[in-house]
Amino acid sequence: MNPVSAEDARVDSAKPADLCAMADLLADLFAMEKDFHPEREKQLAGLRLVLENPKIGRLFVLRSKDRVVGMANALITVSTAEGGKVVLLEDVIVAKNLRGQRLGRLLVEAVCEWATERGFSRLTLLVDKTNENARAFYKSLGFELSMMRVLRKKLA
Repeated sequence: MNPVSAEDARVDSAKPADLCAMADLLADLFAMEKDFHPEREKQLAGLRLVLENPKIGRLFVLRSKDRVVGMANALITVSTAEGGKVVLLEDVIVAKNLRGQRLGRLLVEAVCEWATERGFSRLTLLVDKTNENARAFYKSLGFELSMMRVLRKKLA
């Protein structure tokens, strides 16, 4: 893939035709994270669920010349602490050979703008504690460490 500049890239909503490219990006993301592993059919099922149900979230894609080169998943939930709807940001990924070109910033800023325009009061995300690059990236975008810690129980 040739380098892509922020001027050449655009962020928009995912379409059904984008799902395979998004699953490829998720395979790369989950290969980097300690808690997850790539399972293409599960990733495609999850992507379809969000795409087909806009009340639960929105899938964003970063395109360059109509090719998907990045993605983000904005899931809608309710916070009793905030007294309203908030967003859980997941699956932020830019193609490996295009990182470091401010494309991830473009993608996350588009999600933040979308959430702000719709009156969401908070955007929360999880980041692998060993991924220093991601932690620094999100800090540069104004995200702060929370005193909360993630606990998980597998149900199925």
